[in-house]
Amino acid sequence: MTDSPRFTDDEKFLLFNTPAMIGAAMSFAQSSGAIGTFKEALANAKSISGGIKAFPGNEVIQSVLPDLENRESAMETARSMRKKAVERMKSLQIDSKEKMHAQAIADIGAVQDLLKTKATPEEADQYRQWALSVAENVAKAASEGGFLGFGGEQISDGERAAYSEIAGALGLDARLA
Repeated sequence: MTDSPRFTDDEKFLLFNTPAMIGAAMSFAQSSGAIGTFKEALANAKSISGGIKAFPGNEVIQSVLPDLENRESAMETARSMRKKAVERMKSLQIDSKEKMHAQAIADIGAVQDLLKTKATPEEADQYRQWALSVAENVAKAASEGGFLGFGGEQISDGERAAYSEIAGALGLDARLA
């Protein structure tokens, strides 16, 4: 994570954590079993860190993601952010998929307000694209139903509904294929 005087530590956390919340909300939208949940968690992490390469010129995204060039620092930052995210979820009493989804939508609203005041329109648009790509990649990471990852449907109705609501909250008109 690079230093950015443009954002407070709390704002940086919100900008970092919201895509993770989106990914978690998508993962819990429909049960994927143990193997599917693992695949979705991996897709969530890869999609978040993928923002560094996908949007190298975006100061907002670059300022909130760990510097992958320095592996030790990146790991420490990731541990710190994860700890803060878990503490936040406990303090907000997020103990169901409905509460997870509602908090993700609320966080998107807070991010939208923050981006309006502290980001360029291009940075804000790219951030929204990045956040929605997390939702899409998690939805496509594992099939729902079936047995041991075989069979079932690639994208469930629950995932489509969650994705649609997330896209709308981000101000994007997008549908899962």
